[in-house]
Amino acid sequence: MDTSVFRDLISRSDAVFVIGVAGDSGSGKTTFTRAIRKILGADLVATITLDDYHRYDRKERKNLGITPLVPGANNLDLLAEHIRSLKQGSTVMKPVYNHSNGTFDPPVPFRPARVLILEGLHTLFTPELRSLLDFSLFVDPDPAVKVLWKVRRDMQRRGYNRAEVLAEMEERKPDYERYIAPQRAHADTVIGISFSGYGKEVSEERNVYRVTVLQKKLLRQMMEIGLSVDLGEIFMLCERPFLMEFGISSIDGTEMSSFSLDGELNASAIRRLALTIGRETRAEAANLFSDRRSVTAGEIAELIVAWRIINRWYVLEAARSAHAKG
Repeated sequence: MDTSVFRDLISRSDAVFVIGVAGDSGSGKTTFTRAIRKILGADLVATITLDDYHRYDRKERKNLGITPLVPGANNLDLLAEHIRSLKQGSTVMKPVYNHSNGTFDPPVPFRPARVLILEGLHTLFTPELRSLLDFSLFVDPDPAVKVLWKVRRDMQRRGYNRAEVLAEMEERKPDYERYIAPQRAHADTVIGISFSGYGKEVSEERNVYRVTVLQKKLLRQMMEIGLSVDLGEIFMLCERPFLMEFGISSIDGTEMSSFSLDGELNASAIRRLALTIGRETRAEAANLFSDRRSVTAGEIAELIVAWRIINRWYVLEAARSAHAKG
């Protein structure tokens, strides 16, 4: 296989590749598709935030006594209809939820891109939605990490105070456990995030966390992946501790491989991984961290997720080609 034409191939493809990312509000869903956005570029990637498909505005939800985590508070049927239309190449009139005031802005025309990312609470909730996805991801930070992130985001971007954020999180907790957490079982990849084993202050001050990439068994490898570590360079240059660990874990009864990273690595440790993705995409992946002395566990996990997504596209494209010939 020519390993230097992925971006050209996906540009010419008639198929819309749909990535579904599920998790709680403020859990870091956008972060773990950031690499694929950077690598492929804005011309090939479009994103739908499932908040736009809320059925009720903020005031209506308050009057009804429900949270957005309740499936009935969201128009999941319309979402599925729109995804089907987008996969067929049609433009849809997408609703727009305004987080600033908790109401809806007028719908806007939304065109399909070659890669469509869906992010939200219920991305993997129904069999119909799951059937429309080509790759699925669930982002699952520890509760303490989620509190830190959601308080920081909602205070800085959405105008809440700390007490309001914490009260809302407490109110939402039962609905999260009932409706959102079970979606982990349907994800191809689960990202676990906890405070760094090198100290909570490392996470708070330098954005360094222990990140675990849990994946269902890879059925077919279409592109090689390398994570090279130069021990000599580590002994000479690395100034901060890091950890890599591989194991097998069970997530909601499903056995998955578990690759954990913690701390910060010298940027050269992921050079081979970045170069591999750079070759595949004709993008600037190889230079993503060229101006950095070190990279965090989370940033390495972003690249691993990007590789897994690209590999899945190749698998599906090979199956489509075989079907067309057969």
